Amino acid sequence: MNWGNATVLITGGTGSFGRHFAAVLLAEQRPAKVIIYSRDECKQHDMRIGGFDGPSLRYFIGDVRDAERLRRAMRGVDVVVHAAALKQVPACEYNPMEAVATNITGARNVIDAALDCRVSRVLALSTDKATEPINIYGATKLVAEKLFVHANVYSGDGSTTFACVRYGNVLGSRGSVVPLFREQRKTGTLTITDGRMTRFWMTLDQGVRFVISCVERMHGGEVFIPRLPSMKLVDLARAIAPECRMNFIGIRPGEKLHESLLSEDEARMARELSDRFVMLPADPHWSRGVWEKLGPPPPEGFSYRSDNNADWLTGPQILELIEESPSPDVPAVTASVATRFVASQENAHVLQPATVGVAS
Repeated sequence: MNWGNATVLITGGTGSFGRHFAAVLLAEQRPAKVIIYSRDECKQHDMRIGGFDGPSLRYFIGDVRDAERLRRAMRGVDVVVHAAALKQVPACEYNPMEAVATNITGARNVIDAALDCRVSRVLALSTDKATEPINIYGATKLVAEKLFVHANVYSGDGSTTFACVRYGNVLGSRGSVVPLFREQRKTGTLTITDGRMTRFWMTLDQGVRFVISCVERMHGGEVFIPRLPSMKLVDLARAIAPECRMNFIGIRPGEKLHESLLSEDEARMARELSDRFVMLPADPHWSRGVWEKLGPPPPEGFSYRSDNNADWLTGPQILELIEESPSPDVPAVTASVATRFVASQENAHVLQPATVGVAS
């Protein structure tokens, strides 16, 4: 895939993932145009004045619930990365209809618009909570996964392909427990739901680069799952605030003790690569030859859970990851990345607006 000729649209582009994805893409891949699609004009303004500006960048106000706006925004787009979602477990439990409207109806709208506009590749971000879900958030994201995977059958000539990425908690992103622990450190007490709790963890940069690699490798119908280390929540708390006491308050509604990225039933349809698992559709007519050549299926009875993982983070490794993770309130992900991509926009060879197309 040639990013240099591509127009890329990111739904939820002002979120933690969207900002970093745009920064890395513009600094290193230099696509013709990147469209930030989101419903919050304030966040778009903050992102622009925070260093994300240039002739190859566009800001579109719009909601994934608005099918017509999506259809107009996707005209001339080559790649869509769908990151917009309601993601907070308690908020989704309390507002289930809103979670369905954004995470399921919004997913259908993205699919319909991409098909109508003949977008080449569409990659949707999912979550470990979609694996054997026990909460509204996970259930809506599982439905969204199924919609994107099977949207490939509506593509007809295959001009539009759809795939998903499913990964774990992102250190330092909005809603992450890390900012909470840092704030609670001032009080001398950290609130922990359960001392047995484990999670998969990755940095924002790791997540972004994994998504870029999946866009490049997708054929349509895959759910890509990265190999990630596990972490005990109490180890994370000790790494951030070793001097603080822990107050165990009990698991919140809809929460799991341990997270799963690949269930035993799903693993039968997966292929195991050195850095990821690739889950393929169960339908027998689906072509999976390319992945069968690249990796074998996991062993019988395999499941990929945060408590049975072979890779665990130590205290020093946890601290290193935390230091690498930006604050979710910083518009420009890092000064170095933002400076690199802004400088690249100012070079004479960068395509000008008349070349890359007129904003809708």
